[in-house]
Amino acid sequence: MTEPTDEELKAILTSFRRIAVVGLSRKPHRASHSVSAYMQRQGYEIVPVHPAGGVTLGEAVHPDLRSAAATGPIHIVNIFRRSEFIPALLEDLLEARPRLVWMQLGVEDGETARRLRDVGIAVVMDRCLAVDHQLLGV
Repeated sequence: MTEPTDEELKAILTSFRRIAVVGLSRKPHRASHSVSAYMQRQGYEIVPVHPAGGVTLGEAVHPDLRSAAATGPIHIVNIFRRSEFIPALLEDLLEARPRLVWMQLGVEDGETARRLRDVGIAVVMDRCLAVDHQLLGV
């Protein structure tokens, strides 16, 4: 399985509105914060995931993806972690069973992507969710 087509991405982004953001910073100048704030303004529910805890974008921050998934279904996981940290997320991603795992610009892990795709989870790597959201006209 390869990356989803634009039509498949548009269908996912239109139908599924709950996004767990792994590595969401509370600092407004960080890309994770600005992309998540944009998606929130577009009507998506943001579920912050960061070990520091607290509150970001008005939402309680979960220490890990498992605890975020315990609050309800996660439709999309948007990852703002360096590529070398992606393999450690695999088990949590498999348990959360999102429709889509999105690895932001500069983030790639082919083996994790293959494992996720093997169980039917769509994966996008090295792209910006906010940019694609705009380009797709969702």
